[in-house]
Amino acid sequence: SGNYIILPSSTPSLQIGDFHQGGIIFYILQLGDIGYVAGQVHGLIAATLDQSSGAEWGCYGTAISGADGTAIGTGNQNTIDMEAGCTTPGTAADICANLTLGGNNDWFLPSKDELNAMYLNIGQGSALGNIGGFANLYYWSSTECGATCASGLNLTNGGVSNLNKNQANSVRAVRAFQIY
Repeated sequence: SGNYIILPSSTPSLQIGDFHQGGIIFYILQLGDIGYVAGQVHGLIAATLDQSSGAEWGCYGTAISGADGTAIGTGNQNTIDMEAGCTTPGTAADICANLTLGGNNDWFLPSKDELNAMYLNIGQGSALGNIGGFANLYYWSSTECGATCASGLNLTNGGVSNLNKNQANSVRAVRAFQIY
């Protein structure tokens, strides 16, 4: 007979492809990424379904100040800038910013690199297969390339294109998560 000390279980190990906090984990932040904190797990989650298959990026002819971040970690700020600079309802960013899904209301339109990570990790470009259930269509990113265009990604082949903002394309919302 002896004394036993029961230790709390460690934080569960999360992996790309796991369902977590209302969506599918598609990226775990790494050293050098915006928002990375050593010793903590931060990442990005994609909604399990498309929010639209025919939304415009919006405000064709108007450059949106600040909505030009491309890197992982810039999609949320791009979306905030899009909402501030383009008040048209029903745009790609507006759909994401006003989404409540899985009890969460902090969804945003992914940046170009965030969208590419979705393609590579849970889309057609993934070793896991298309577990994100993406259609063979263009999806909007929150990365603007000018007054008349924004970046979109073809989720069939991973091709990035600058698309006219008044085109109707698909939308998949994402959100950030963290565990300590």
